[in-house]
Amino acid sequence: MAMMIKDVSLHYPNNLSKTEQENEGLACIQNLKFGSLNPKKGNGRTILKVINASKSSSRNQHTINGKKINGVHVEEYPYLGQRGNDNNNVVIEKTEGSSNNSLYLLGNFVDDRFVYRQSFVIRSYEIGPDKTATMETIMNLLQETALNHVASSGVGGNGFGATREMSLRKLIWVVTRIQIQVEQYSSWGDVVEIDTWVDAAGKNGMRRDWIIRDSNTRNIITKATSTWVIMNRETRKLSKIPEQVKAEVQPFYINRCAIPTEQTDSEKIEKLTDETAEIISSGLAPRWSDMDANQHVNNVKYIGWILESVPINVLEEYNLMSLTLEYRRECRLSNVLQSMTSMREIATAAAASENDGVSADKECTHLIRMEEDRAEVVRARSIWQTKQ
Repeated sequence: MAMMIKDVSLHYPNNLSKTEQENEGLACIQNLKFGSLNPKKGNGRTILKVINASKSSSRNQHTINGKKINGVHVEEYPYLGQRGNDNNNVVIEKTEGSSNNSLYLLGNFVDDRFVYRQSFVIRSYEIGPDKTATMETIMNLLQETALNHVASSGVGGNGFGATREMSLRKLIWVVTRIQIQVEQYSSWGDVVEIDTWVDAAGKNGMRRDWIIRDSNTRNIITKATSTWVIMNRETRKLSKIPEQVKAEVQPFYINRCAIPTEQTDSEKIEKLTDETAEIISSGLAPRWSDMDANQHVNNVKYIGWILESVPINVLEEYNLMSLTLEYRRECRLSNVLQSMTSMREIATAAAASENDGVSADKECTHLIRMEEDRAEVVRARSIWQTKQ
């Protein structure tokens, strides 16, 4: 049975401006959507007559550059439901037992459904001191797009990115290695478009790649590739990919690489020791908010711990242009960690030409380890370029 309201008109004081009226109208409908109003039940459709609410402002986040932003199509508000024939009417339909999730358009498939595409606007809380997106922001957006890819593919189960067959077998995906190359960092308010796809990685793994484009220029500004394996969520041991799971994911495999083979960081990351590390930061403890749905520290959180042992002058004067992370074991809530870094200058043609033949770029080797038994958690390598 549908919950409906009949012909509700919104009236405003004469002293409100047009923009204020629009905001009041949208706020009213948001309140209805989230239960702040008490709609009457009826057999027809609910029609809210909202004065001027259908007109969008060019400054509204949903209409930036004429793109779909943060899962919302421009000039349409997902919480408003379907629009009627009258441009001033908004039709909201809610049937018993239905889900509101279908109203939120997270992204879309392209390239014969092999590639999943989603757009985001960079928020104020996703930028760092230089007013550009942080590496943690980039990693979070990559992860969000990957999870929405699985959820939208029709094979998603009840796990954190797991398929139905994986959920039945209590299996989860865990990342073993990820490499990110940044050409340009987005600024606050920029809109980015992310493509992601998957392919096989050897006999018992899956590779997931991403590219990020600037929505204005259409230039690719970030590339990333990663390798994933399957783990039992109860025993916490790695598992082979069951044939039933392979049957689910193989139809989505596409032989395409975001980062060309010759640019892939496949070299071994050396293990740091107390003797080889230049900086050691101790006493890093995971918080409850660092844990993800798989009951371990989210892989993005390690970036912040890695930066704990990077000198402040490097953070201020250099951009992090490349990061490779090699995950070696889980980290749980009770663990206390150490962050270790060593650094060396590297010769690049770009750095030499811009600094009168003197290279100023830096390569860092990192290690996150358990403070108690020195067990390795993450090895990492980063490339830093001087800010212009």
